[in-house]
Amino acid sequence: MPKYLMMAKYSAEGARGLMKDGGSGRHRAVQGLIESVGGSLESFYYAFGETDLYWICDLPSHADAVAVSMAVNGARGAQLTTVPLIDVDDMDAGVTKAVTYRPPNT
Repeated sequence: MPKYLMMAKYSAEGARGLMKDGGSGRHRAVQGLIESVGGSLESFYYAFGETDLYWICDLPSHADAVAVSMAVNGARGAQLTTVPLIDVDDMDAGVTKAVTYRPPNT
C-alpha cells in the first residue's frame, strides 16, 4: 500500500477549530478521514514553524491520496501538502531501471 507524508498549515479558521476541539479531536478527525478511504494512520505530530501538523499514512492508491487532499483543502481549515514516500525496494528498482535505460537516438 502506498505511503504518504502529509503536512498541514492551519488557516485562522483551522486554528480556531483546533482550540475548540483540542489536539486529540483533530487527531481523531484525521484518523477517521484516512480510515474512511481504506487507509491507516501510522504517525501524527504537531509542530512549530512553517508546518503545523505532520502525519504519515498508508492509503490504497494515489486516487485516495487525492481524495484526502481535496477533503482537507476543501474544508479550508488547513492547506495540505502531500508527499508520496518511496520505500527502499522501489528505489532500488528505479535505480536499476535508470542504470539500464538508454534514451533513443535523436
